[in-house]
Amino acid sequence: MSVKKEAYLAEIRQIEGLKNAILYSISVYKKEKRIEFFLITDTPYSQQEEQEAALVGGRYVPDGFSAQVKIVKRTPDVEIIREKIYAFVSEAFPAAAAFLKEEDIDVEMLASGAQFYFAVASGEQTLFSSGRILDEVSAYLKTIFCGSFYGAVRIVEKQYDDSVLEEKPVLEEEVVTTETRFFPIEKFRKIDGATPVPNTAVYIADLTTTQGPVAVCGKILFIEEKFYVKTNEKTGEEMQKSRFSITVNDATGGLRTTYFPKKATLDKVRELKAGDYIVLTGENEEFRGSMAFKAAKLDLGEPPVGFVPESKKSKPVPLSYRTVFPQKYVDYTQANLFVHTEKPADLLNHDFVVFDLETTGLIRQPSMGKMDKIIEVGAVKISHGEIIEKFSTFVACPDKLPQNIVDLTGICDADLVGAPTIGPVMADFFKFCDGCRLVGHNVNFDYDFVSHYAEQEGYFFSQPKYDTIALAQEVLRGVGLSNYKLNTVADHFSFTFQHHRAFDDALVTAKIFIELIKKRGKLPY
Repeated sequence: MSVKKEAYLAEIRQIEGLKNAILYSISVYKKEKRIEFFLITDTPYSQQEEQEAALVGGRYVPDGFSAQVKIVKRTPDVEIIREKIYAFVSEAFPAAAAFLKEEDIDVEMLASGAQFYFAVASGEQTLFSSGRILDEVSAYLKTIFCGSFYGAVRIVEKQYDDSVLEEKPVLEEEVVTTETRFFPIEKFRKIDGATPVPNTAVYIADLTTTQGPVAVCGKILFIEEKFYVKTNEKTGEEMQKSRFSITVNDATGGLRTTYFPKKATLDKVRELKAGDYIVLTGENEEFRGSMAFKAAKLDLGEPPVGFVPESKKSKPVPLSYRTVFPQKYVDYTQANLFVHTEKPADLLNHDFVVFDLETTGLIRQPSMGKMDKIIEVGAVKISHGEIIEKFSTFVACPDKLPQNIVDLTGICDADLVGAPTIGPVMADFFKFCDGCRLVGHNVNFDYDFVSHYAEQEGYFFSQPKYDTIALAQEVLRGVGLSNYKLNTVADHFSFTFQHHRAFDDALVTAKIFIELIKKRGKLPY
């Protein structure tokens, strides 16, 4: 079989756009009698070259089977390669990973591929150079990227923090659940007729890596039919075809995808509307640096009645702050700002963290496209009904800031130079939120960001959340507000602030939250 693969790749690489291609996988669909070749290339390719690749595949499939080709253009950069190496070593060689940080991996891009180095202390050199680590990392990179990869070890001086070493026993007990979660699908009804019939659906929140085939099950939030023109390869005739842009939500997250219906099922799909439950079966793929769900089949189905998502087990709260150190908040006018002096028991008996973010954009879940970055975190802590502590930091961003974000926030690339990276910021923020309920203005938007980036570090939030938009809509109904935007509600309470900066937005949201709960008399739940 390996001989045939080599011969197949030799032919594929005769095609200019696929000259460096690798064969990522071969999928056999017995019932449909087709075989799909999944290729990864690092150079642009044309539609004609894609068709040529399909013809090559046809010469390597059994009689009676058709050949299809799926091609993904994937061009790695230094950060992506470093991240992949660190994740691979952590999983495959945990003993070596104990002596390695992601920043200890240096990557130098080559014309085709890369050279990587492990920067280790002299006593750790043998662990990395005498075993299989360098060879297996190189082999692994060749399975996901085009080109050649070479590894070496560099000896460096390392400084060890005694306090970190003292905490090792605690860190060793940390348990992080990274397994993909599923829930049962009920009331399955055929439209396309996925085979085999999916019995379980993956949590949309867990669609963060390449997976497939998998099913997702959720409520339609948006569905729109669009049209495109397709040319018949044999006759050259142009035909108008339909595709559907669909957004679904399953209580753990949202997913946006494109679905191409069959002629026999088009009318049934056209009957679907927002609020209907559907099951989408397909593959989660990497596309242009982000994850995208490719829907192959659409059927009807629902989550169980009263479905409550299963929580993942979080790492323990860090013992100490390492990067962002909260500061005491003192506002000598605080007592006078709040008109009503009496505070309900719910404010006095619970602690709250009110937070806000500035980000590079609006995409806050991997299943919705390439995740935008957090560039500023601002938060305050409320205890016994008073604002007592603040948490504020810029966050390093590997990408150039979009001009609209610079114009909106006033934050520029220079402001982020030297700022901490998102990983340690989320660890400190998780500690800051320990034992507190979470509050925000349109809280789910900011929560999705911190939840995603905290989970990358093994921290899972599970606190109740309160949205000051929903509270204002209830408590201030009838007072004549034109809308419930943050600046509009702040004006109602005569609070002034610098809008679109994380700490200022968080602080005024905290003041609004206290006033709304005082007016309401208790928390909503």
